[in-house]
Amino acid sequence: MGKLVLYGMDPSPPVRTVLLVLNELQLPYEYKVVNLVERDNHNDEYRKLNPQGTVPTLVDDGHAITDSHAIIAYLASKYGKNDSLYPKDLVKRSIVDQRLYYDTGVIFERALRGTTKPIIFANQTVVPKSQIEIISNVYETVNGFLKDHSYVAGDHLTLADLSLIPAISSLQVYLDIDAVKYPNLLAWFKRAEKLPYYEKANGKGLKQFFDIVKSKNIKIEE
Repeated sequence: MGKLVLYGMDPSPPVRTVLLVLNELQLPYEYKVVNLVERDNHNDEYRKLNPQGTVPTLVDDGHAITDSHAIIAYLASKYGKNDSLYPKDLVKRSIVDQRLYYDTGVIFERALRGTTKPIIFANQTVVPKSQIEIISNVYETVNGFLKDHSYVAGDHLTLADLSLIPAISSLQVYLDIDAVKYPNLLAWFKRAEKLPYYEKANGKGLKQFFDIVKSKNIKIEE
């Protein structure tokens, strides 16, 4: 096995996704902090690894892999002891992939990044009602994924869960999960919090994310 080096920062949900998978697979890794606020991601050394300047970046034995979803699929495929996290069965895998794509395009991009980026980088203090509606729709959709299953892509933990956990937990800084409206989602999240590595891989960075957002004294539009 080559040396694994993860570049990122704990408040980042995509970085926390990779941390969850690394811990689930019990893989040793070196962690190098890339401070986005200090623009570490724009220096020449980092840009050589990741021309987009995003986090996370994983280097495995000298090969750089970017985007959390690509990284976790790579890790599970290469280092998984079995295919439970990322099924080889194409029908089961298609469900996991759909959840990952939904995370990429809707949960992270539209709901989380769409709400957070103006707050962090443009000093916006009012969260538009339209963004809260997007978050609510995400909760409703994922609650539906969980209607007949304990996990978002079936009856056991997969990459889909480990990808959604950081984003869903981060969205709660803007909108709590209503136990009456979204009981399946809330039960799933409480199940996620019981993972033995949850605090190390997600909880610590989640608190930092909450602190950053709350320090902006945001208000939710009525």
